[in-house]
Amino acid sequence: MVKLGQHNHLTVKNILTMGATLDGDNSGDILLPRKHMPDSLQVGSQIEVFLYLDSDGLLTATTEKPKITVGQCAYLKVIEVNEVGAFLDWGLPKDLLLPYSEQPKPLRAGMHKVVCAYIDKASKRIVASARLDKHLQEYNVTAGDGAFKPGDAVDALFCGHSELGYKAVINNTHLALLHHSDVYKNIKIGQQLQAYIKSINADGKINLTLHIPNKAQLGDLASQILAELEAGSGVSFLTDKSSPEEIKLKWHVSKGSYKKAIGALYKQRKIEIHKDHIKLAE
Repeated sequence: MVKLGQHNHLTVKNILTMGATLDGDNSGDILLPRKHMPDSLQVGSQIEVFLYLDSDGLLTATTEKPKITVGQCAYLKVIEVNEVGAFLDWGLPKDLLLPYSEQPKPLRAGMHKVVCAYIDKASKRIVASARLDKHLQEYNVTAGDGAFKPGDAVDALFCGHSELGYKAVINNTHLALLHHSDVYKNIKIGQQLQAYIKSINADGKINLTLHIPNKAQLGDLASQILAELEAGSGVSFLTDKSSPEEIKLKWHVSKGSYKKAIGALYKQRKIEIHKDHIKLAE
C-alpha cells in the first residue's frame, strides 16, 4: 500500500513520452514525470519516489527529496502569503500550504517557521501546521516504545522560547523544554541538536539538557578544577553555593555537574569546601 507524503519504493510498469507509470497497487498507476526520471530507468525496475498530490489532485511521484515528510517537523521559509494561507518552500515545485487556521500568529513572506506536515482530512492533501501542540505529544507516556526516561538521547529541533527556556520538538513526536539554566551555548530557533532527557515532571512534561556528564566526564572536570587550583593560589571562590550562571560562565557545565565534581575532590581529600570558597587540602 502506497503512502502519501512519504518515500515509497515502486515498480516501473511502463515508460511513456510524458514519463513513467509506476505500480501504485490499490491506488492505480502513478505518474513519474519525465523530468524526474533517471536515464537508466527500465520497465520492471524499482525506484524510490516521494508521493504527493499535484494541482489537479492527482497522486504524483517525484525523485526530488522534500525538506519535510508527513509526520515530520522542519524549519521552513514562507514564500508567499495570500487569502488561503502561507505557502512554504519544502523543496518541491508546488509549495506547501500552511492554512491560516494552523498559524498561531500571522506570517509574512520571508519569515521562517517550525511546522509539522500532516494530511488534511477534508482535502486529503499534505499541509503544514505551526500549531505543534495539536499534532505532537506534550506529555511523556509511562510505558511502551514511546516512553522516554532520563538520560535518553533525542533529536531536538528548537521551535520557540518562553520565560522558562527554549521549546523543542524531540524525535518528531513530542514537545519538550530546555530551561535557561541548562543552556551552555547559543540556541537559535530552527536549530537541530542532539539533546538528552534531563528529567520528567510529575505531570509528564519533558525537560532537556544538552549535556549529561558520565563518570569519565565528571572525572575530567574534577581534574581541570584541581589543576587550576594547583596552578593558581590554591583557592577558588566558585563553590557549591555559587549561581548556575557563574558556574556556566566559568566551566560550561550545569551547577549539578560542578557540585558532583568538587564533591568527588572533597571525598578524595584533595580540597576543602567552605561557605564562600574552596581550597586545596593542606
